Amino acid sequence: MSTPAGAPARRVALITAAGSGMGAACAREFAAQGWQVAVMSSSGRGEALGRELGGVGITGSVLQADDLQRAVQATLDAFGRIDAAVCSSPHPPKGKLLEIADADWHKGLDVILMPVIRMARLLVPVMSAQGGGSILNISTYAALEPDPLFPVSGTLRAALAHFAKLFADQHAASGIRMNNLLPGFIDSLPETAERRARIPLGRYGRVDEIARTAVFLSGEGGGYITGQNLRVDGGLTRHL
Repeated sequence: MSTPAGAPARRVALITAAGSGMGAACAREFAAQGWQVAVMSSSGRGEALGRELGGVGITGSVLQADDLQRAVQATLDAFGRIDAAVCSSPHPPKGKLLEIADADWHKGLDVILMPVIRMARLLVPVMSAQGGGSILNISTYAALEPDPLFPVSGTLRAALAHFAKLFADQHAASGIRMNNLLPGFIDSLPETAERRARIPLGRYGRVDEIARTAVFLSGEGGGYITGQNLRVDGGLTRHL
């Protein structure tokens, strides 16, 4: 998969938890925009998708530090660099606020926050050596506007917003950016009339709309954006 002598190097994106839904849409959009892609998922679908897109596929879980390290190494072995990482994740537990078990709160931490922290540790040396890069975390609209539908997700993704700003400030000088993308109700999930009625645009978002935003934030168009939480929610959230 080497680049011919004299040809410009194609940018490389690693997308985690990308066997379906928004993650898979991101992988397809990066490939459509000319990026080389590495796709990771626990189901095996990411491995198949990576091959389908002419890139690399890795079967592994974002909950396992060794699997994340293996995904980074496989990407470097194939392409020699990583210009962007999109950190998607499985859905965390739900429930009524005070009925959520301790174990489910801990699982939320393992699903939402720890994979980003671990990926950041792995990517900073790589991106620093190559002169920069982008880490984009798929978060939720509820990170900054609490919603009782998603207590674990919203609480811990608010913490992710804090981490991303700290990270962005510390690594901007190395050309490494980190942002969070905050989707609203997206068509990768079952649609309900009640939720649709909350959206000023009157419809669920599409996974391809999330994917195009992810590519924008990861590439040159988003080159002056870091430490931000970008809502892509059809106007769902109300705060300014």
